[in-house]
Amino acid sequence: MDRILFGDNQFFGINHMSEDKARQQMMQFAELPAILETLVAARDAGINAFMCTTHDRISEIADAVRAAPQEWPDFQFYPCMPYAHKYANAVTDLGYLGTVRKFLPSQGLFDSALRGGKALMTRDVEGIATLLIDAEMKPFHGLKTPIVFVQNVITDMLLGLGYADAFKIFADHIRTRYDAEPGFITMNLPMLLPMLASVGIHNPIVCANVNKSGFRMSGGIEAYREATERWPARVIAMSVLASGAIPAAEAIEWVVKEPYVRSILFGASSERNIRNTVGLIERFDTMDMMAA
Repeated sequence: MDRILFGDNQFFGINHMSEDKARQQMMQFAELPAILETLVAARDAGINAFMCTTHDRISEIADAVRAAPQEWPDFQFYPCMPYAHKYANAVTDLGYLGTVRKFLPSQGLFDSALRGGKALMTRDVEGIATLLIDAEMKPFHGLKTPIVFVQNVITDMLLGLGYADAFKIFADHIRTRYDAEPGFITMNLPMLLPMLASVGIHNPIVCANVNKSGFRMSGGIEAYREATERWPARVIAMSVLASGAIPAAEAIEWVVKEPYVRSILFGASSERNIRNTVGLIERFDTMDMMAA
């Protein structure tokens, strides 16, 4: 797993600090070339891992990368699923049957249909889940997807329901069908880790808020340290700036010292911000290694 990951929030008008900034970014990235230009800037800064939702427009990015493999030789996608608004919008525009046709994987269509039919007839949750996973993975065919994530809205819903087996269903399918590692995005890492361990998912890849102020860290900073000490995990730190509440240098200097943090995820809308953030991570990583 790469040390630095690039996220996609800025491309789709998501900014937890400012609605005005979100609208500006949505206009800035209204056209595909603007998105690709930013991804090129990230790639040229040494980032080759793009952690992205399965938003409709991701397929455009995937198509562009697939069409020019010589320009993106080491580039990897880390899909995060599901993107619920995509399905709701498709039903509105295409109807239920049209939505099924749009999202059903083209390869193994008959097999997928059979699995879906059996699932619906027998209430086979595993069949439904794997069918939806395959539909979400359709845009990434032929591309490198070494890790596939469950979005936090689903992770934390399953966590609240206590449905641990669902995590195993997802993990097993991602490993066997896509030869990838499963990942889990959560807002409650201390509660998730023991549940994953209970179904045999050890040393998992988990993406969660990790920042100096404890912003959106359920139980607080100490709870995260204690949980990862007891149930080791490869943690991807997101929201390291606490939605802008912590200056970048201060935030990154702190987060690189957290022993359980394997990778850092960030998003940016300009080449300057990308290079500044990468430079800070690399500088404080070097300082931390020298101190050790």
